[in-house]
Order: sequence, then structure tokens, then C-alpha cells
Amino acid sequence: MSTLRALSLLAATITMGLAAGAFAIFAHTIMPGLKNSDDHTFVAAFQSIDRAIINPWFMAGGFIGALLFTIAAAATNLGRPALPWILAALLLYLIAFVITVAVNVPLNDAINTAGNPDHPACDEV
Repeated sequence: MSTLRALSLLAATITMGLAAGAFAIFAHTIMPGLKNSDDHTFVAAFQSIDRAIINPWFMAGGFIGALLFTIAAAATNLGRPALPWILAALLLYLIAFVITVAVNVPLNDAINTAGNPDHPACDEV
């Protein structure tokens, strides 16, 4: 059981770090950089970034993986001193996860449905 406990905590830590890194890079570099661009460039760049980030490695290894591995770490650490910290991490990530799914994903989908900014029909809009 101690091996499973250690592996689940290690997997939770790594995937949580990957997810936090993705959130941080978006908040501190990508979005501020795109903010300074014109609308055409913003839409084209954001659509490209969105297509690239929605992949099995990121989704399973980071975004959803962090949630599942942290749940597993909590389950394997019941009654252990680390449990309150694992539950705090789980709660905070769950808040970020829900906000991302409920707020950011619909906004991303709206940008994606704007169409291809390089298509001539978009110039008429």
C-alpha cells in the first residue's frame, strides 16, 4: 500500500505541476501577448493554440490527470498526515477545473466558431 500511496502522490504532484504550468503560461505570457495584437491576429493565434493544447497528452497527462491522480492520492492517504494538504490541493484544483470548464471553455469555443480569420469571407464581417 505504501508504494501505491507514494506513486499516486508522485503522479498527482507531477500532473498538478503540469496543469499549473499551463495555467501560468496562459495567464502570464500568452494572453498578455495576444492582448497587444489586432483582432485578426488574436483570433488566428488563439485558434491555433487551442487546437494544439487539446490533445491526449495534455488532457490525460495534465488537465484531467491532475484531478484524477489527486483524488487517488487522497484515497490512498486516508488517515495519514498528508491528507489535509492533499485535500486542500484537490479543492483548489477543483475550483480551477470548474472555472475552466464552465467559463473558459465556452469562451474558447466562441472564438473557435468565429471562423477562419484568413478566409476571405471573414473580411466582410
